[in-house]
Amino acid sequence: MKAGIYLGRENVEVREVPMPEVGDDDVLIQNIYSSICGTDTAVFMHGPETGHRVDVGGEFGHETVSRVVKVGRNVTGFSVGERVYPYPRFAKNDTRRAGTIGGFSEYILIPKAKKYHSLYPVDDRISDKTACLIEPFTVGCRAARRGMIPCGKGEYVKGQSAVVFGGGTIGIAAAVAFKFFGMDKVMICDRSEVRLEIAGKLGFAVCNNLKENFEKCAVDYFGTAPSLGGMTADIDCMLDAAGAESILDDFLRLGKIESRFVSVAVNNAPRKIDLLHMTYAQQSIIGSGGYMPEDVRDVMEIMSCGKWDIQSIITHEFTLDMLETAIRTAADTEHSGNVIIKMA
Repeated sequence: MKAGIYLGRENVEVREVPMPEVGDDDVLIQNIYSSICGTDTAVFMHGPETGHRVDVGGEFGHETVSRVVKVGRNVTGFSVGERVYPYPRFAKNDTRRAGTIGGFSEYILIPKAKKYHSLYPVDDRISDKTACLIEPFTVGCRAARRGMIPCGKGEYVKGQSAVVFGGGTIGIAAAVAFKFFGMDKVMICDRSEVRLEIAGKLGFAVCNNLKENFEKCAVDYFGTAPSLGGMTADIDCMLDAAGAESILDDFLRLGKIESRFVSVAVNNAPRKIDLLHMTYAQQSIIGSGGYMPEDVRDVMEIMSCGKWDIQSIITHEFTLDMLETAIRTAADTEHSGNVIIKMA
């Protein structure tokens, strides 16, 4: 079979490798479409230790939709031909492999496969291309969930407002999930006109914070509310899916009283925070990494309901033989949205 192999900074190859041997407790799946994650572009452009843990010389990729092609004789609950989403945290029974399950390989062996654990069935209402976005959408869904205020089991306070910084796949996923959970007004900020056009067509207010004054855009759209420094935009939650250092600074400077900040972007730079200001402003800073089974459930519902044209965020499609070109295209965030690989 063909497999994308990571060889270090700006170095990947598509190689012929042996087909996995399927044991009695295993399932073999064939990838249909795979999406390129921001962490895939990070390790490609900058080298190991800059995204997910990806070993030099190993398979990588983790955003994929697949089809069952072989089932071990002890495995129940799966049938050859059904579409499945391999849940990266458990697909290899090793959470350290979450970023390297073999999304850029033609086939993946799922050891000791379990339904609704390592493999999830994909609803027939979800297209193949949309389904390969399940994984990044679960990341965005988790981040949005962290920014909501619970008011009961599985329910959240309705009618609030949010800004998402970053119009990539995870940022758009978070914005969609905010609306799904009951946010009233949601704005997406980015510096890419391509990504802002996609966000606008999905029904979100947009702001190009390179060309426009964010404070004015926010006040015009959300109205005003008090902060420690005076009146400011009435934003309940700011979510960082971009990773620019200025975003947290803007929250601390502009955030209204009782506002929340959710960080989902990969940004390991040390930061200084004025805790006294946060105390008097009653603000919260919340981290969000990864996803949980409940996020898979909600993303499946989001993608099945037909309210949002999720597939529209895909701007480029390549074959596996063009893996390097695809990753470089995905890294050009000014001119691309989501980039996918046609695997089968």
